Amino acid sequence: MSEKDLIENAENQASLEFDDDGVPNAKVRTLKGVFSTVISIIAIGMSIFHLYTALFGVFESILQRSAHIGFALILVFAIYKPSKKASSGERIPWYDWILILLTIVSYSYFVLNAQEIQSRMSYIEALTGFEIVLGIIAGLVLIEATRRVIGNTLVILALLFLAYGFWGHLLPGALSHREFTTMWIIDHLYYTVTGVFSTPLGVSATFIFLFILFGKFLEVSGAGQFFIDLSVAGMGKYRGGPAKTAIIASSILGTISGSAVANTVTTGAFTIPLMKKTGYKKDFSGAVESVASTGGQIMPPIMGASAFIIAAYLGVPYMDIAIAAIIPALLYYLCLYIQVDLRAKRNGLVGLDKEKLPSTWGVFKKGFMFFVPLVLIVVLLVAGSSPMKAGLYAIIATVLIAAISKASRLSFKTIIKALDLGAKASLETAVACAAAGLIIGMISLTGIGLKFSSIIIDLSGGILILTLIFTMVTSIILGMGLPTVAAYLVQVPLTIPALIELGVSPLAAHMFVFYFSALSAITPPVALAAFAAAGIAGSDPMKTGLTAVRLGLAAFIVPFLFVYGEELLLVGSAPAILLSVITATIGIIGIACAIEGWLLRHSFWYERVILFIGSLLMVIPGIYTDVAGVIIMVAIYLFQRNFRKDLLITETYEDAKEMY
Repeated sequence: MSEKDLIENAENQASLEFDDDGVPNAKVRTLKGVFSTVISIIAIGMSIFHLYTALFGVFESILQRSAHIGFALILVFAIYKPSKKASSGERIPWYDWILILLTIVSYSYFVLNAQEIQSRMSYIEALTGFEIVLGIIAGLVLIEATRRVIGNTLVILALLFLAYGFWGHLLPGALSHREFTTMWIIDHLYYTVTGVFSTPLGVSATFIFLFILFGKFLEVSGAGQFFIDLSVAGMGKYRGGPAKTAIIASSILGTISGSAVANTVTTGAFTIPLMKKTGYKKDFSGAVESVASTGGQIMPPIMGASAFIIAAYLGVPYMDIAIAAIIPALLYYLCLYIQVDLRAKRNGLVGLDKEKLPSTWGVFKKGFMFFVPLVLIVVLLVAGSSPMKAGLYAIIATVLIAAISKASRLSFKTIIKALDLGAKASLETAVACAAAGLIIGMISLTGIGLKFSSIIIDLSGGILILTLIFTMVTSIILGMGLPTVAAYLVQVPLTIPALIELGVSPLAAHMFVFYFSALSAITPPVALAAFAAAGIAGSDPMKTGLTAVRLGLAAFIVPFLFVYGEELLLVGSAPAILLSVITATIGIIGIACAIEGWLLRHSFWYERVILFIGSLLMVIPGIYTDVAGVIIMVAIYLFQRNFRKDLLITETYEDAKEMY
C-alpha cells in the first residue's frame, strides 16, 4: 500500500467516525484551503499538548481538563454543521465563529486561572458576576456541541437534570431537594472537579485521548488493513468465512476503536458485501457485523475507552478491569461464532475460493510487527505502568515499526496526518464525557442518585434479580443513541448504588451496567451500530437490529451470571473459576445451537426449547444446575442421534423444513 493510499484510507476512516448513520460526512463540513489548514493545525496542536503531558506529566486537574475540552469544542464548531441538512460549504459561517470565540474566551479563563480556581473555597467564596456569566457561556457552548456530535438524546438528559437542579425544590415528596441559587449551581459545575471537570473528562484528557491517537497511528501505518487481510486469509476458506472474518477483524479493531458505529462502518464496508456474496441474507450480514463490532467495546486489552473510566471510578489498576472482562468477552464471541458457523452449515454455504485468497503466512509475515504495539501495551500495564505511559510508548513503537517496514513506512506527512486525525477522532468521547459531567454534577448536588437507587430497590422489593432486570432496561433505554462511554457514565450515579446496596460487588456492578450500555448499540428501537450496518447491507434496519439481539444473546445473559458468581470475572479460587468457565462455555455453545435450531441436525421447536433450558442451567453457577443442565443436554444429544436420522442427511435448512 502506497503512502498516498495510506493517507486516503486514514481520511476515509476519520470521516466515517463523524457519522452516526453509516453515511460518511453526513454531519461534517467540507472545508478546503486555508480553513482546512487552520483546523488541522488546531487538531495537531491538541495532539501535541496531550503527548507533551504524557511525556512530562499532566497539569493540575482543571487546567488539563479545560484545555482538553476547549480544544475539542473549537474543533466541533469548525468541523460539524449545525444540522445534517445544513449546507456543507467550504467556509465556517459567522455564527460558528461566534461560538468558537465564546469557547476560547470561557475555557481559556479556566486554563489561565486553574490554580486559583482549585485553591479557592468552593460554595464559601462567592463567584463574581463575570465568573457566573463565563460558567453559563461555557455550559451553553458545551450543550450545543453535544447536540451536534452526540445528538439530542444526551442533550435532553442534560437539560432535564439541569432543570431539576434549578427547580427540583418545587417538586413534592421524595423528589424534592433544597433550593440552589444560580451561583451555587455554576460553582458546582464549573469551579470544582465534581461537575464538567470531573473524573470522566479527566480520563478522556489523559488515557483515552492517547489510545485514540494510538489507533490513528495504527490506521495510517496500514495496521487496520493488515488485520482485515489476516482475518480474510485465515478464515476466508472455511464455511461462512466472510462472517468469521468480520468477527475476527471487528474484535481486533473494535477493542482499539472507541465507537461501535465507527467500527461497524469501517470493517463492514468490506465484510458485509462478502457475506452477502457467499449466501448470507442481508439482515443477517448486517447483524453479524454490528454484533462483532459492538463486542470490540468489551474485548480486552483496550475495550474502547470505557474500561479506563471504570478503573478510575473503582480506584483499581486498569489491568484488573481488562482481566475481569476476558471470559465474558470470549463467551460473547464464541456464541456469535457458533451461530455463524451453524447458519453456514444448515444453509449449505461454503468458504471463498482458496486460490483467490492470500496466503495466511504471507500476510502475517508482512505485517506481524503490527502486533508488537498491542503486546507492548499489555506488557507495560501488567508491569504496573500507567495507561498514559503505555499509550505513549505504543505510539512510539508504532512509529518505529512503520519506519523499518517497507509496506507501512511513515513519513513526516503521515505522522502529521495521524496527529490531525487522532484529535478529530477524540471529539465524540471528549464531548460525551464533558456533557456527562453536567448530569453527574447535578446528581451529586441534588442527591437524586441515592433517591433513584431507592426507587429501584422499592420497585423490585429488594429482590436482586428484579433489580438487575430494572437496571438492564434502564441502561438500554438511557443508552439509546449514545456512545458506550456516555451511556455508561449516565448510569454510574443512578443505578450502580442500588446494586451495591443489595450486595453486588462494585466490580460486578460496574461491569453489569457497562455491558448493557454497550449493548444499547444493537438493541432496537434505537440501535446505531445495527442501523449503520443495515445501511451498508441494504437491509431493513429494525429487522437487522432484532437479528443482532439474537446473535448477541450471550451478552444479555452473561452479565447476570457474573453478578451471581464472580468466577466468570476471574475472581475466586482457581478450581471454582475453571469449573465456572467450562460449564459456561458448554452452556453458551448449547444456547447458540438452540438459537440457530441445529445440533446434530435440524432441531424442532420443542428440541430447541429443551436445549435452551438445559444450556441456561449450565451457565447458571451452582453444582445442582450444572448437573441438571448436563442431563438435559446429553438427553437432547442422544435423542437427535437416535431419532429422525433421515434429517441427518439433509444439507440445507430449507430441506429440513420441507421434511418437517
